[in-house]
Amino acid sequence: MKESAMPRVWVVLILALLLGIQPVTTDLYLPALPTLTEGFAASMPQAQLTLTALLLAFGLSQLVWGPLSDRFGRRPVLLWGMGAYGLASIGCALAPSMDLLILWRTLQGVAMGAAVMAARAVVRDLYQPVEGARVMSQALTGLGVIACACAPLGGLLTDHWGWRPALMALALFGLFTWGVLMLRFKETLVSPNLQALEPVALFKAWGVILRNPTFRAYCALSSASYLGLFTFLAASSFVFVRQFGLSKTHYGLLMLSMSFSYIVGTFICRWLLLRMSVQKCVALASCFTLAGGISITVLAYAGQDQSWYGPWAVMGPVYLFMLAHGVHQPCGQSGAVAPFPRMAGTASALNGFLMMLGAFFMGGWLGAHMAQPSLALAHGMLLWSLIIGLLAWTWVRRLPALGK
Repeated sequence: MKESAMPRVWVVLILALLLGIQPVTTDLYLPALPTLTEGFAASMPQAQLTLTALLLAFGLSQLVWGPLSDRFGRRPVLLWGMGAYGLASIGCALAPSMDLLILWRTLQGVAMGAAVMAARAVVRDLYQPVEGARVMSQALTGLGVIACACAPLGGLLTDHWGWRPALMALALFGLFTWGVLMLRFKETLVSPNLQALEPVALFKAWGVILRNPTFRAYCALSSASYLGLFTFLAASSFVFVRQFGLSKTHYGLLMLSMSFSYIVGTFICRWLLLRMSVQKCVALASCFTLAGGISITVLAYAGQDQSWYGPWAVMGPVYLFMLAHGVHQPCGQSGAVAPFPRMAGTASALNGFLMMLGAFFMGGWLGAHMAQPSLALAHGMLLWSLIIGLLAWTWVRRLPALGK
């Protein structure tokens, strides 16, 4: 580990807040999605656009935030980004129309990109790859705890006071995180890259990163695992609330249980990393991924028009997928930036951009195939489960071991 003015406990807490902004922005909002869709008399594609536009902006913005953080440091990027996030969140809560809500969600995604990009870069600034995977796993445990609270809180706020207070909660989280950063975060970038923003140097850096097999493999792994989760997040409220008739509060509790499964996965990840290589951890976890993706699809087809088909038939396989997600994300995100200590921000940005580009197209596909929400959910999760299994047992497994 490199010298840092921050104790490790503060590093992990700040990383958890920065990474946790993603489930706060999506999970807390999901219980309100059917209600605000009806309130604005919006179409299903418009409803999905409030997620996909946010995620596309989130991905694209990282291509700018990454080089900025390599040039000027993580701290100024984080302070500007989180300040903008708080203001955009207030705009979302006060939006008078679906079109303006989509606009504010897009700006929210731009600001969110600074937080998640910088979190991955900070891990590479301070730690060697394998230790970075352990620290990332600890931070993602914190993300899981935050996610546990998000959906139940969103459901409770929406059920009792409507969707606007649910979206105002995002503003409070953003401003709280900004305050913690202002008071406790110390700069982690030791040697700024003075050429990071020069167009020729930036395109050259992107080429170097994209040609690196370690980046490509771990970026593909983390992206595929996230896209499986995104498929569930984007479709789940329509499956549980509209198809199964659950209340938004009950839906939130199911999301809490999913987050708990993810937290357990992050603990398993740290336990495995003490005993085996990153590649073996990923390969083992992919067995649970495949079990989840295959079983959710089999049950969806077997249960069509059957009285026994209900929430358990969806959540059981999702728990398996999320256990593995708790391994794939820390290993994938830390592995993708591992080869680039001098370009951690740029590498993190590319990883995030490619992940969110996939989410944008996946969200568009889901918006057009939601006539049967449970089947759309099953098909998407099966696709990404098969891709994860293929990556884990071929490409990732053949890579050289990450440095200690």
